Amino acid sequence: MDSDILDKKYVRLKKLLQLQNPYPKLEIWALIREISQVGEKGYYKLFNVLKQRYESTHIQINFIDGFIFEILRDCGYIKLIDLLNTNFPYGVVLLQSDVGIDYRPLQHLLVTKQFQKADETTSLVLCRLAQKTSQHNRSWLYFTDIAKLPSSDLYTIDQLWQVHSEGLFGLSIQRKIWLSHNSNWEMFWNKIGWKVNNTMCRYPQEFIWNITAPPGHLPLCNQLRGVQVLAALFHHPVWLK
Repeated sequence: MDSDILDKKYVRLKKLLQLQNPYPKLEIWALIREISQVGEKGYYKLFNVLKQRYESTHIQINFIDGFIFEILRDCGYIKLIDLLNTNFPYGVVLLQSDVGIDYRPLQHLLVTKQFQKADETTSLVLCRLAQKTSQHNRSWLYFTDIAKLPSSDLYTIDQLWQVHSEGLFGLSIQRKIWLSHNSNWEMFWNKIGWKVNNTMCRYPQEFIWNITAPPGHLPLCNQLRGVQVLAALFHHPVWLK
């Protein structure tokens, strides 16, 4: 690809990214891949896109930034990877916690697409949050724990899942699907793929641990204790901001 064509694709990508969500995802994905296939020059173009978006005060980081970050992370050019690590030492998601939780392990699992381990880690983190905010030692969540969970932590968890799953996964994605089905749990289970042929999926073998899963498929929530925990999560004030 000559420089003129590369520049045109770069300009086209930046123009598309100025549009309001929903983005023309397929075209953006194709442009990002085509630019990356040029090699070093293309990767630097993508780095510039990522850095400009990250430094902008009016752009919210989303799954497009996660996709570019992941491509650059695996590009194989040492100088560019060093530049990426210098500018994004903690990735593209701001890892905020009100109670001192380190979200880097969860971030790593999601960036590297280890979704089953990321799901397990998410469950453990939510329990740790509940232990810290409700002052107990239980290894499971109770619905009364949820209201006390810090908004900043829930937002960090949700952003990590969204940004590193092409926008498919996350608590807020699940909440939107649930609300779009009038808070009907049966319809919700079927839509996100937790229930197939009127039967709840068995853990872990019947769940889908990659981005071929339906939107909202991950992270999981233990339904053996009913829907109260998930309902409380969906009613948490973090989603109203």
